[in-house]
Amino acid sequence: MGNWKFPPDGGHMESPNGVYLQTMNMTQVNARLKTNDLIIVPVGSTECHGAAQPLGEDTFLVTRMAEQVALKMGCTVAEPVWYGSHPYNHLGMPGTVVVPEETFLANLRAIIAGLWNMGFRKQVFLNGHGQEEVIPLALHQWAKKYQVPCILISLHTWTVIHDYMKDKAHGGPFDTPFSHADEAEASYSLALFPEFMDMKLAVDNKPEGFLPPGHVDKGGEVYHYPIRGHEHVGLGGTEVLVYPEGVIGHPTLASADKAKAGLEALLDYMCKLIGDIMTRFPAGQLPPANKVTMRDQKEIDDLLKGPLNGGKHIYTISYPP
Repeated sequence: MGNWKFPPDGGHMESPNGVYLQTMNMTQVNARLKTNDLIIVPVGSTECHGAAQPLGEDTFLVTRMAEQVALKMGCTVAEPVWYGSHPYNHLGMPGTVVVPEETFLANLRAIIAGLWNMGFRKQVFLNGHGQEEVIPLALHQWAKKYQVPCILISLHTWTVIHDYMKDKAHGGPFDTPFSHADEAEASYSLALFPEFMDMKLAVDNKPEGFLPPGHVDKGGEVYHYPIRGHEHVGLGGTEVLVYPEGVIGHPTLASADKAKAGLEALLDYMCKLIGDIMTRFPAGQLPPANKVTMRDQKEIDDLLKGPLNGGKHIYTISYPP
């Protein structure tokens, strides 16, 4: 598909152009739902990314990606989730706001319910932060409780383009393996929001672990090692003790050019995913109720109508989500 512009011409969070849900009124929302009822929910974090990169780096990565896709595909973007879940090794690092998993999951479930009740019943949670093992729990918890037709997807950016995130020794564009606030992540940030990057302040360090290479994966699980990066405790030091710089690797090696091919592949895939979903299930259509739930059809029909069209709201099933 291509034809992407890097860096883009700034962000759209406060632009009245119909990209973000929260900038629209209900007249605009109802009109949008008639043509495209899929919404992208960027899920980020507020996290230390060293001396040169913004605390919102993980969030800006997914919002800038989502914005470009929405402009091309006609779907909607929700304002991002700014505070996320974190693995144990992030705990205590100044600049990082760690949300307990039960709170994080409850927040996501509440977002799913509110968007579903509004009419956005196709939801893609776009994530690039180290919480890819947590977000799917919210989707399944919500689905088990409500059991209504919907499409809920957790899309982890780096999983989509894992080959583009590797170092040169493994066929990728980078000089060093992908980790955190490093060459790879900073390269993507420079391609998407250079205005927030002050790379003259960047400081490198040397990643380390307690076992030889080949056991524990690195950032984004892109090498497919047996143990995913966040599926262990104790095979590496905590950030505040071992990586006080707030980075793990060599951000000084970052370059926007190293990220462009991966970004093009990622955005192209997102457009294909959304296009395929909307082709199979055009606006107002969902997977057939008789194949995805055993709830009574009358109840399903009332919920799908919604409370302002002679039906019921989603919270008649349960509250809180």
